[in-house]
Amino acid sequence: MKYRVAAIAAAISAAWIALTPTTAASATTAWEQWTQIKGVFDVDGPRTDGSMVVAGSAALYLVDATGHTTPFARGPGGYHEDAGAEAYLAVSRGGDVAGAQCSFAPDETFLLRLHVPIGITRINAAGDETGSFANLTGVSTLNGIAFDTVGSFDHRLLVTGPAGGKTTVFAIDCNGAVKVITRSAPALEGGLAVAPQTFGSFGGDLIAPDELSGKIYAIAPDGKVALIARPALPTGGDIGVESLAHPTAFARPACRRETCSWRQREAHP
Repeated sequence: MKYRVAAIAAAISAAWIALTPTTAASATTAWEQWTQIKGVFDVDGPRTDGSMVVAGSAALYLVDATGHTTPFARGPGGYHEDAGAEAYLAVSRGGDVAGAQCSFAPDETFLLRLHVPIGITRINAAGDETGSFANLTGVSTLNGIAFDTVGSFDHRLLVTGPAGGKTTVFAIDCNGAVKVITRSAPALEGGLAVAPQTFGSFGGDLIAPDELSGKIYAIAPDGKVALIARPALPTGGDIGVESLAHPTAFARPACRRETCSWRQREAHP
């Protein structure tokens, strides 16, 4: 378990959780078991109908706001992955890629393909058409995927993979054309997110953690890397910093170079 819902799966039998509403007076939260999916390891969304796409035990599901679960992308034209593979996913919001003069269709699902040829698998919104979207070379596997919803990477699909102790960051446009952002980012392991432009000096950067070291990095569109934080949290496989996100309610700049970075950006071509 090394991605967005790993801690959830380990803590409460692969159940989804939700936070109860809070008030200014109490400012308290509580955990609530919402629904249960066998072997859950990733989730993304929402789709335009409000549902989330959930991956568990090499199968996909749609889960609505009530917790109702529906199998997704099954049948002859559906999705089939090796049992036990943690093929993380990203759901398209329909971003326009100006540099490629095309757009990602909303509600399509993109998943890491961990068998040869390593790359990205695309599933259409209806779940009845699955095929290869892009092949990715020069990496031993893939371990991260996220859409640039901010626009600093021209709304491309961002994917990471390890090679020789470093990390390669790919940016893929809506035609499946692949651009390498860097092949020498530090070792990374965990969920990815592109920071909003309000995130101080690192607005628009790809923010990525390494659960093994506990470090959190910012990777700029030009491939330069900065260490922005090293939280005082446990480190190690499946116990370190496994994921991150930028809640839209947190609109104030949250990170500035002088307050949360103690290393200058370095070029990693």
